[in-house]
Amino acid sequence: AKAKAIRAIECEEEEETETAHVVPSQEITSVVRDLTDRLENMRTCYDLITKHGAALQRALNDLETNEEESLASRTKIVNERATLFRITSNAMINAGNDYVHTAEVQGHKWSKMLHHEREQRQRLEEIIEQMAKQQSQMEQAAVLVRQNKPVTSSSSAGTAGSLVTSDEEMEFFDAEEHGYSGSGRSPESPDRERGTFILKMNKRRSSSEDQVEGHLEGSSSESDEQKRTVQTVQQVCLVSAPRVASGGQGDDDDVDKALPAKQSTDSIYGRNWNPDLIKKRRDRVPDKPNHPISLWGIMKNCIGKDLSKIPMPINFNEPLSMLQRLVEDYEYTEILDYAATCQDVCEQLAYIAAFTVSAYATTTNRTGKPFNPLLGETYECDRMDDYGWRCLAEQVSHHPPVAALHCESKNWTCWQEFSMTSKFRGKYVQVNPLGGVYVQFPHSGRRYSWRKVTTTVNNIIVGKLWVDQHGEMEILGSQAAEGHKCILNFIPYSYFSRDVQRSVKGVVMNKDNEVKYVVRGTWDLKIEIAPVLSTSGSASSPTYTTGEFKLAWRRRPAPPDSDKFYNFTTLACQLNEEEEGVAPTDSRLRPDQRLMEQGDWDESNKEKLRLEDKQRTERRRRENEAEEAAAEGRPYPAYEPMWFKREKEEGSEEYVHVF
Repeated sequence: AKAKAIRAIECEEEEETETAHVVPSQEITSVVRDLTDRLENMRTCYDLITKHGAALQRALNDLETNEEESLASRTKIVNERATLFRITSNAMINAGNDYVHTAEVQGHKWSKMLHHEREQRQRLEEIIEQMAKQQSQMEQAAVLVRQNKPVTSSSSAGTAGSLVTSDEEMEFFDAEEHGYSGSGRSPESPDRERGTFILKMNKRRSSSEDQVEGHLEGSSSESDEQKRTVQTVQQVCLVSAPRVASGGQGDDDDVDKALPAKQSTDSIYGRNWNPDLIKKRRDRVPDKPNHPISLWGIMKNCIGKDLSKIPMPINFNEPLSMLQRLVEDYEYTEILDYAATCQDVCEQLAYIAAFTVSAYATTTNRTGKPFNPLLGETYECDRMDDYGWRCLAEQVSHHPPVAALHCESKNWTCWQEFSMTSKFRGKYVQVNPLGGVYVQFPHSGRRYSWRKVTTTVNNIIVGKLWVDQHGEMEILGSQAAEGHKCILNFIPYSYFSRDVQRSVKGVVMNKDNEVKYVVRGTWDLKIEIAPVLSTSGSASSPTYTTGEFKLAWRRRPAPPDSDKFYNFTTLACQLNEEEEGVAPTDSRLRPDQRLMEQGDWDESNKEKLRLEDKQRTERRRRENEAEEAAAEGRPYPAYEPMWFKREKEEGSEEYVHVF
C-alpha cells in the first residue's frame, strides 16, 4: 500500500512536471489539428452517406416502377446500394465515436490547463499589484528624501515586509541601534555605547513535527506560522561598560581600527598553516561561459510549485553538488576548535553562534543552484592537513530528498540531516530548510543543535539576483549543556532601514534564562560577542550592560576575479577537484557536473537528463518489485544507505541519519 501511494504521488508529480514544461500553445495546436482531421473524416463520411443514400432511394423507386421480369436484377442493385449505405453509415458512426473519445480525453487535460492558466494569471496579477504598490512606496520615499524629510520607521518596516515576503510576517525587526552603527554616542556619556533592538522569544513545536508538515505541505502559510510559534516580545537595550583607554572595541569603526588591516579568522584563532604539510590544491575553476537564458521564461510556469521536483537546465546551476555545498558549512571550523577550549558554557555557545552564522557568508553573491544528488551519491572530503577535519556526505532518500553528513575533528564531531522545500512566489524563490544540525564536544560532554533559517532569492522577474537570509535560529544545549540556549535573529533586508543590512543579533542564556552573552554582526562579514556584566530594567524591556565586544568571526576575502568563476571561494574551487581513489558514487565523478565545470554546457544538459531518466527507471523497478512482493505476501526490503543509519536522536523524539 505504501509503494502504491508513493507511486501515485510520483505519477502526479511527473504529470505536473510535464505540464509545466509543455508550451500550452503547441499542445493546443496539436489537439486542434487532430480534432480537425477527425471532423474532416466525419464530413467525408457524411458526403458518402448522402451520395449512397440517394442512389439507394433511386434503386427503390426503380424497383416499384419496373415490370416483374426485371425484378431479380433490380433487387440485386438495391442490395448493393444498401450494402454501400451500411458501410458508409458504420464509417460515420466510427468517426463520430473517435471524435467524441478524443474530445473527452482532451477535455480533462484542457480543464486542468485552463485551471492552471487561471491560477497563473491571478498570481501574476497579484505580483504586478504588489510591484505597483512597492513602486509607489519607493517613489514616496524618494520624494521625502529629496525634501530632506525622514522616512518613518513604520513605512520602512511595511515596505521591507512587502519586499521580503507577501505571505509570512517578519518575526524579527530592528529598532535603531546607535552603538552598532558607530554613530550614536550619547553626548552626556561619551565613554559608553547604547543600542536597542526588539527580540521575540519563540516557543516552537518540535522540529520533527515541522519536518512531517514540511514534507506533506511543502510550504508554510501565515496561519501555519502563527500556529507553530508562541511569541513573547522583549525590547532589549544594550549599554557597554566604560571603556579602558588601552583599546576599546565598542563599535564597528573602533573594531576595524583596532584590528590589523588583513586580520581574518585564521589570525584571530592562531591558525598558521604550514605550506610544507598541506597538499597542493587548485585555487580556481574554469571561467563561467556566457550562455544567456531567460529565467522568467522558464519559471513563469512554475509559480507555486516545489522547484526541487521540477527539472531545470544547468544554466541556473553551479558545478557543485548539494553534498559539496553542505561541506562548505565547515570552512570556518577554527571557531569550533576554539569553542572546544572554552570552559564557560555560555561563552562556548556564543562562539557556536558565530560558527552557525559563518555558514551563510558564501551566499551573499552565490545565486547558482547546486546539482541535486542522485540516490546513493556520496561525497568524501579529507582536509585534516589544513582545516583539521574530514567529512562524509550521502544522499539517503529520494522521496523526500534527504542528505546526511558527518564531519569529525579531534576536538568535536558534527552531523546533520538536510532537506528542504522551495517555492516560487513569482518575484522570489523561498527555500525553507528542514532537518537539524548537531555538534558534540566529547571532552566536555556538551552537545548543541540548531536548524537553519529561511533563504530567499530575489529579483526573479527583473533585475540582478540577490540572496537574503532571514528568520530565527535557536541553538539548544543538551547533555552537559542542558538548558542553555542562544536565540539569533537574522533581520530581513530593508531598503529603507537605517541599520546595517544583513545584520544578525542575539543573546545567549543560561539554564535560568539569564542573558550572559550578546551576539551581533552581519552574516556576510563578521560576528562579535560580548559578555553581559549586569542586567537592569523590567522583564519586558531589560537593559544589559556588556563588556567589550570581541571579534569571533570575520569572512575571508574572495579570490581575485571570483566573479568570473561562479563567485567561488578557494574552498569551493577545491571541492570538485579530481582525486584518485574516490568511491564510484562520489560527486566528483558525476559526468554532467564535470562537463559543466569544463564549460561544455550542451553535453552537460544531455548527461543530466540521462542520469535523471536512469534514476526514474530504477525507482520504477523498485516500485514494481515492491508491488509484486506485496501481492505475494512477502516483505520487500526498503532502500538502505551505505554509510548512514536512521536512529533516534538522544534526548529528543527526532530520528536522524547518523554515521
